[in-house]
Amino acid sequence: MKKYISSLLVLASGFVFSQSILNASSPEEFRQMRAENMRKVGDTVISNKVKPLEYGFVDDKDILKSMMVWEIIDLNDKINQPFYYDNPDGLLSKTTRSLYQILLDAALEGKIEEVYDDENFSVKLTPEAIKSRLEKVVIDNAAIDILNSGRQLTEQEKKEYTDIFKTTTEKVKVLKIMGMWFIDKRDGQMKYRPLGIAAMGPDPAVQGVYDANGQPIAGKDELIDLFWVYYPKAREILANNYVFNRKNSSADLSFDDIINARRFSSVIYKSSNGLGDGVIKDYIPRNAEEQLEESDKIKEQILQMENDMWNY
Repeated sequence: MKKYISSLLVLASGFVFSQSILNASSPEEFRQMRAENMRKVGDTVISNKVKPLEYGFVDDKDILKSMMVWEIIDLNDKINQPFYYDNPDGLLSKTTRSLYQILLDAALEGKIEEVYDDENFSVKLTPEAIKSRLEKVVIDNAAIDILNSGRQLTEQEKKEYTDIFKTTTEKVKVLKIMGMWFIDKRDGQMKYRPLGIAAMGPDPAVQGVYDANGQPIAGKDELIDLFWVYYPKAREILANNYVFNRKNSSADLSFDDIINARRFSSVIYKSSNGLGDGVIKDYIPRNAEEQLEESDKIKEQILQMENDMWNY
């Protein structure tokens, strides 16, 4: 797969750090320009905001062959750590946020409106609905008794008798991505187009819930799809947020760059070529090794698609 992934890489590197710090009149001016995504050109301050490279129109008749794939990206893998890494603000290092935090902030601020509850993109989520999926407030029985007595809780009692369960950035270590591999016969190329991306984390709804024996209910550590984002509508946000680059602080790579270039490791868990609804664990249950083998077979099918292209 590496032999054609390199052809997909389009870098929109911005040299924000070196240009801004060398031309700023003060550390405060530099931080302000960086926060506002601006830079100096001579005596003028201009926007450094970039527009992602347009994919271009693909006619159905130009698609020779295609396959939809759904993949899991484990952020514990070393190559995937840039998706997870949060870099604190400092003068000589630009603040970076995890991919989850970028998508979440943009969704809550209304900058990304195409946010859904599942991969079918059928039910759209409002910012309020997203918040409710990520946070649960549990009030202790003692607080309920106080409220039933007619007295309001003091500030100290609110803190003492209230538990807040929230899915925060550090708890989101798994992403899902769905996209299409296709052969564009007009260009004679194998291409990949990301279509959706999701964050997986613990479900706050089952946190702090115990059974009759006082034990936490089963599934409290199970990861759920927190929300799905329609990728094409998130590209502008992702193109203007950058991953931490330990090799060269002056060469920025955006999240849109590395996703379109497929600079991540993943495991396919579903494909349009699978059996039934395509979910591997459903038609190969209770055998993790065979599930991984099936994932590798699907990757081989993708490679074979490119090889078959030259036989038509």
